Amino acid sequence: MPQQSASSPVPARAGIGLRLPHQAAVLALRPAAAWFEVHPENYMSDAAALDELVRIRAHYPLSLHAVGLSLGSAAGVDLEHLERLRRLAHLLQPGLISDHLSWSVANGTYLPDLLPLPYTEEALDVVCRNVTQVQDALGRQLLVENPSTYLSYAATALSEADFLGAVATRTGCGVLLDINNIYVSACNQRRSAELVLESWCRALDRSSVAEMHLAGHAVVSTTTGATLRIDDHGDQVCAAVWALYARALEHFGALPTLLEWDTRLPAFEVLQAEAARAQDLLDAHQFHLTGRRAANGR
Repeated sequence: MPQQSASSPVPARAGIGLRLPHQAAVLALRPAAAWFEVHPENYMSDAAALDELVRIRAHYPLSLHAVGLSLGSAAGVDLEHLERLRRLAHLLQPGLISDHLSWSVANGTYLPDLLPLPYTEEALDVVCRNVTQVQDALGRQLLVENPSTYLSYAATALSEADFLGAVATRTGCGVLLDINNIYVSACNQRRSAELVLESWCRALDRSSVAEMHLAGHAVVSTTTGATLRIDDHGDQVCAAVWALYARALEHFGALPTLLEWDTRLPAFEVLQAEAARAQDLLDAHQFHLTGRRAANGR
């Protein structure tokens, strides 16, 4: 298992995705927030934004949620990008670092999407190789997130849950379980989101799951009249995702939970309200768990 950093831990509470338009106000006002998560790529060439983040980091636990490692790339991880991430992590000492079970680089060209993989043994070898390389460079555990998907590959041999579970077992990485992505993917593939979540509960070692994500998504109609859900992080969390999250808490326990909002960014107070709703579910889970332990005499 990769050695964990000695950085300040991220608490098992509801945090907020900190985006650049809110950063100056957060620094000036220090609003109530359990922790923040940022995309490190936003700070690799913006010295002023990084200076603000360093000062914010002095008051809040921090997580780095990368989008540029391209863990599924057969050509391997971009070593220059990995080194930039390593330097940033050394400076900020985040409690968690994560990226996605996806690819976004081909022949040196970066694509503006987190593209899904075929879940094959060959792809599993590629992802495990890349995750191991990242963890060795960072000197700590990486969390890998399940992406949203809009189709499935005919060549797929493993379920997404079994694939990511195998990555965690072989590399010692952790899992960032995105509840909205489970719902979006299930709906787009005309599957029951509840049954898909149950497959994740069966496939993953509970100890490997270290964080959860919640977000809103868009519902659009295709040219054929079909409904498609787009993981745009541009709205409030829907009722069905809240219900899935409550079920995930029952199985995996209370974990750091991040409220993501990236497009159509609202006032910071809206993000606080969404995080507060997640915190209410975390608190309710802990209350019921304590009650059950008391009833069992433990």
